[in-house]
Amino acid sequence: MTINTNESDIIVKSPGRINLIGEHIDYNGGHVLPAAIDRKVTMWFRKKDNSLCRVNSEDEGAFTFDIKKPLQISDTHWENYVLGVVDGIVKARPGKLGGFDCVISSELPIGAGISSSAALECGVAKGLNDLFDLGLSNLELIEISRMAEHNFVGTKCGVMDQFAVTMGKRKKLLLLNCETLDYKLIDVEFAPYKILLLNTNVSHNLASSEYNTRREECEQALSVIQKDHPQYSFLADVPESVIETYKEKLSGKVYQRALFVSRENARTLKAAELIQNGDIKGFGKLMYQTHEGLSKNYEVSCPELDFLVDLAKDLPQVVGSRMMGGGFGGCTINLVEEGFVNEFMDLASKAYKEKFDINLTSILVATSNGVETINSES
Repeated sequence: MTINTNESDIIVKSPGRINLIGEHIDYNGGHVLPAAIDRKVTMWFRKKDNSLCRVNSEDEGAFTFDIKKPLQISDTHWENYVLGVVDGIVKARPGKLGGFDCVISSELPIGAGISSSAALECGVAKGLNDLFDLGLSNLELIEISRMAEHNFVGTKCGVMDQFAVTMGKRKKLLLLNCETLDYKLIDVEFAPYKILLLNTNVSHNLASSEYNTRREECEQALSVIQKDHPQYSFLADVPESVIETYKEKLSGKVYQRALFVSRENARTLKAAELIQNGDIKGFGKLMYQTHEGLSKNYEVSCPELDFLVDLAKDLPQVVGSRMMGGGFGGCTINLVEEGFVNEFMDLASKAYKEKFDINLTSILVATSNGVETINSES
């Protein structure tokens, strides 16, 4: 390790995120309802007096690069999250970055759908911005982090993950319009329910390729609809009643994708309303509807996720459950009565192990602040 964490110049805490509702909507220009969580990536940064940069992850290993040389996409997948952000910052502030050391320690499981990648990207962006006093705004850091994933990682993600990781607040949800980036913070009190994530510990290899395929299918649907309705800039803007008139013009799968997007955007707006009115049970019903749409219309679920949601559905103490994230593995997010959490974890673990012979991981989370810099002395 090239940097003694006790001698760092700054420390950054960058959270994962959950999305309560509004899945696969961010790249379709609709509304999402995410929150930053209290599980974080911690990064220690220190300036160097040369142009060499060394990044050391406790889980993934270390790599070095020269800030004065053009940055190339790495064959080692995780390095590209860092390199993409650094490349974006170099382009935004030419000549301003020097060499640095960075040590990374994470309590976010990879592949669980809680945006360990966005936490890493936004943590690097925030850390370098503050370490070198670059003066980039939060929105600029969000965009640099998102484009790192497009250009270096190869996932054409929307903006939700990076936005939630950067702008999240404790005891708040973000109702974000992904088309305009207008957002409002919604006060939330889930008591007497807790947010429990059940990690399937499976990651089907479809996730990345199918994500990009879904995006293409949605773009295809929009382009057909726009020929008659040029007023719609994004698929999420198109009302369900309009989409239904295209059943014969769109291929079966493309029609189903469009139907899901329109319904999910409407569900998200309804969900925000219910939460503001304190109707957590009503909100939970919408979570179940979302899962049904993700499984049947959008086809991004998998047997393991469906099994866990079906299990939750039969338990009155679990008021809402759905798959969360890109799909094909990762987590379900569940709203569970506080006194039933341990029993539910035990019950779900046993049933899941019996069905799939895989160990389930339970993660209790709460809302938290977005990415923050701490002076190392504090």
